[in-house]
Amino acid sequence: MSLQTLLIKYIENSDKVLSEITLRQTAATLNQEKIFAVIEYAKRYLSDAKYYREKKQFKTSLAAVCYCEGLLDALRLLETVEFTWPNLKTKL
Repeated sequence: MSLQTLLIKYIENSDKVLSEITLRQTAATLNQEKIFAVIEYAKRYLSDAKYYREKKQFKTSLAAVCYCEGLLDALRLLETVEFTWPNLKTKL
């Protein structure tokens, strides 16, 4: 799989998750402002990934989208949000 194909897949998956993410009931015991702040960081990393993809800086773009996914996974592992990663097949 090419770097560009992998990048498109990661960006599409992160877009999907960020559009459907929901807070879990257990998140009520945590500071929700901080949870939303982490989600905003994830959105910024995704935005950076798209920007660098357009500039054809694919390695930088991939690094940014990986940070986005890492933050989302951390929130899920802490059981503060709910989502599932889509299983997308991307065609170029």
